[in-house]
Amino acid sequence: MAFVDNGLPFVNDSNMFDLIKIKRRSAMAREKSTKNGSHEFEDVLYEKKGRVAHITINRPDVRNALRSKTREELAVAFENAWLDDEVGVIVLTGAGDKAFCAGGDLSLVTDPKKKVDAYHMLVHYRLATAMRCNGKPIIARVSGFCIGGGNELNLLCDLTIASDDSVFGQAGPLVGSAPIWYGTQMLPRSVGEKKAREIVYLCNRYTAHEAERMGWVNKVVPKDKLDEEVDIWCKRLLEMSPQSLRIAKFSLNFASDTAFPQITHGLELSRFFIKSPEMVEGATAFLEKRKPDFYKVR
Repeated sequence: MAFVDNGLPFVNDSNMFDLIKIKRRSAMAREKSTKNGSHEFEDVLYEKKGRVAHITINRPDVRNALRSKTREELAVAFENAWLDDEVGVIVLTGAGDKAFCAGGDLSLVTDPKKKVDAYHMLVHYRLATAMRCNGKPIIARVSGFCIGGGNELNLLCDLTIASDDSVFGQAGPLVGSAPIWYGTQMLPRSVGEKKAREIVYLCNRYTAHEAERMGWVNKVVPKDKLDEEVDIWCKRLLEMSPQSLRIAKFSLNFASDTAFPQITHGLELSRFFIKSPEMVEGATAFLEKRKPDFYKVR
């Protein structure tokens, strides 16, 4: 049986070794910290400026697409910010100016040597926990594409500030997938049930201003004013009581926390559909820059 105390799971003996491994990995990552709060990662940049932790997805050559390693490193970065009492606000962004995050790395789907294994599942749970149970406000600083799994990452953040040239959307059914990792759970809470179905089913693209009008993002500013606006929001948040912000975040999360069984079911289903004929066709078509023909593989 699993118990939860202050957002942290306590597991039985059968899972204890996995938990110990996770803790050791996190401890090793924290030991690499330098005095200014930077950390050594491959897919992620971490920097602490004053009381603000800046986490950057650093894969600009693939529009900051997420692979399992990226998700694990993001989780470690958020955990480090969580455990640092000097940090009051966290800012998440993507390297370069083309994309915040364009979704999952589709090479997992098309490469027959890559498996949808337990590690793939673990890093999804771990990253979401590090963001949802982290009692510090997380701002998504969006510049460029925020699509698919990238938008699900955006939805896991508390606040979103976007440049006026940003583009939002889901891409699941277009590539044979579905946004079951906080997309179908959180998007209706931002834009409403009917609009969420439109966004998920049709996979259309929306401008930053359209997203703002729907309640999908908090603020849209000119690209050259993005960092300035993020700094303004960070400074304002740092004027607030950290304890009160933590309590408010968990209280606001309460209703959507009840969707956790939906997350577990969705992730387990993903182990089957990620390598399905329809998703292989969708991912292959995307990489080949053509329209998928799902009905030929049914």
